[in-house]
Amino acid sequence: MGSHAAPHHHKRILVLISSLLLVGGGLLGLPRADGAPAPADACRTTATHLPRGDCGPFWQVLAEDFNGDRVPLGSFSDCEHDVDTSAAHCAGLKGTYRDNWWAYPTGWPDTAGSRGRDVVGVYHPEDTVSVGPAANGDGRMSVRMWRPADGGPVHAAALVPRAVMQMKYGKYSARIKVTELAPGYKSAWLHYGGGCEMDHPEGEWTGSLSSFHHPCGGGEQGYFPGSDDWTRWHTVSTEWTPGHVRFFVDGRQTGHDTRDVPDRPLSWVLQNESALEGPGAAPGSSAQLDITWVAAYAYGWK
Repeated sequence: MGSHAAPHHHKRILVLISSLLLVGGGLLGLPRADGAPAPADACRTTATHLPRGDCGPFWQVLAEDFNGDRVPLGSFSDCEHDVDTSAAHCAGLKGTYRDNWWAYPTGWPDTAGSRGRDVVGVYHPEDTVSVGPAANGDGRMSVRMWRPADGGPVHAAALVPRAVMQMKYGKYSARIKVTELAPGYKSAWLHYGGGCEMDHPEGEWTGSLSSFHHPCGGGEQGYFPGSDDWTRWHTVSTEWTPGHVRFFVDGRQTGHDTRDVPDRPLSWVLQNESALEGPGAAPGSSAQLDITWVAAYAYGWK
């Protein structure tokens, strides 16, 4: 990663014709227009529980269901160590969470700061990110973003699994749900660098869950709708292989692009920030995303 926030360019959107055929069937659970079923992801990742083990050409290197130690607010602190490298860490974390997770340090601006938005955000992992059981006992990582009552910047969070920092290709999956909704908050989970960018999932939490591919050589972005509702549980996956990037929602392929796909190591950034479209977050408001598991896989290492 070379900068503090994703350079997400809003160009005229191109929806690939083949992807329209896939999405038409994928969103409704129906066959494609040509009669074939919508392709499933390599691991057929649709279950509510964390998938374990290798699948297809992918070798699992991270499997986290957040059912271990609790991580209270305040733990994702002092994250300025060896930033943007595989040695990056948050000194406030302990044990396996210190080994496995990093976050953009406190004070880095989010993407809205470069877009001229009236409401912008600043990364504050120490007061937005925690890990613990939900009311039903399910272990979750919770990202609760909020805006101070005095109208200051949104407190945002961008999390980075250390096991897949600066990794070339792979499969990246998570099960997520917005459990507290308010206007002005969004996610853009992404790989980017060197003029390349793959975003999945992305969107304002009050809008639709989509994915985007910005080809490394420039040109029109690929846009792929995935779901109209962030407030339901979804399993999201990105499969990145030589010459291909595929996006999946609940096991169904919703997008596929082959144009100038990255061929360099990139980090997976679970970026959550202030909205880039629509109204900004109101003073005193908050919104929360819960993650019940995260799985990541290397490609072709065996």
